[in-house]
Amino acid sequence: MFSIIIPSWNNLDYLKLCIASIKAHSAYDHEILVHVNDGADGTRDWLQAQSIPHSHSSDNVGVCIATNYLAAQAKNDWLLYLNDDMVCCPGWDVALADAIRATPTNLAMFFSSLIEPTGSGNPLVSVQNFGRTPAEFDEKRMLANFASDIGPDIEGQGSQPTLVHRMWWQIVGGYSVEFGPGMSSDDDLLMKFWVVGCRDFRIVGASRIYHFSQSSTGRVRKNKGGRTFVMKWGITQAEFKRDFLSKARSASATGPAETTFPRGTAHGRLKRIGYALADYPLGDLAAWSPAPGPKITTLK
Repeated sequence: MFSIIIPSWNNLDYLKLCIASIKAHSAYDHEILVHVNDGADGTRDWLQAQSIPHSHSSDNVGVCIATNYLAAQAKNDWLLYLNDDMVCCPGWDVALADAIRATPTNLAMFFSSLIEPTGSGNPLVSVQNFGRTPAEFDEKRMLANFASDIGPDIEGQGSQPTLVHRMWWQIVGGYSVEFGPGMSSDDDLLMKFWVVGCRDFRIVGASRIYHFSQSSTGRVRKNKGGRTFVMKWGITQAEFKRDFLSKARSASATGPAETTFPRGTAHGRLKRIGYALADYPLGDLAAWSPAPGPKITTLK
């Protein structure tokens, strides 16, 4: 039903759990595609032994390039970007499929409801500790408790994993590579969907995903995504989320959808003036990889 796209960077123990959970807890048959960054930990050999289609790059090309490459190979209409340090709970895909069927248009973005082991201050994330690493993971306790605090769907918010129709992914150009290796690429994608007319941004409460969190982002040299966002759009991420995204409504929700088109703000313009003196985004790209580029082997 979905084409599940998973970039992975030497996270084999996490990836094994992730894929095992997809196979064990999915009600539908999904295509799984993995991009292996580096793979010195044996990820490629394991994927080959499992007959899981995958591509490979000798260096970490980042989320944007890896995800776009896999999306171009996907066979199904709906694309799900899933982090390799996530574990799918029972019913995760049924809830998303139900949300798709209940929405009259495919111009929508759906997200699962995350559970994390420690609090980050994000009110959209449930805190339940089922283990901080694969070695600590308590699957039995997760299966017994993951549904204990299921809440309603939340409109006008973005999260992970991300489910979109392939047609609209192609129209907006997927993840923008200027955000490599990936910080703020999600918010940029939300803005691009807004620009093409999407007003349905929905976290599906019954689609539950356990997220170990920070297994890869803690190792990568981060790009200054907030700077790139405001230089590109003339509005800060916080302003877009507060003044536009949070006011969006699905076609089935009560009340009119927010239709005002975002404009550059005074705050955004001031930030642009300061940021214009920096080497963006090429400086950020060069900082995390001396020679970023695809260098990707064909999907196998």
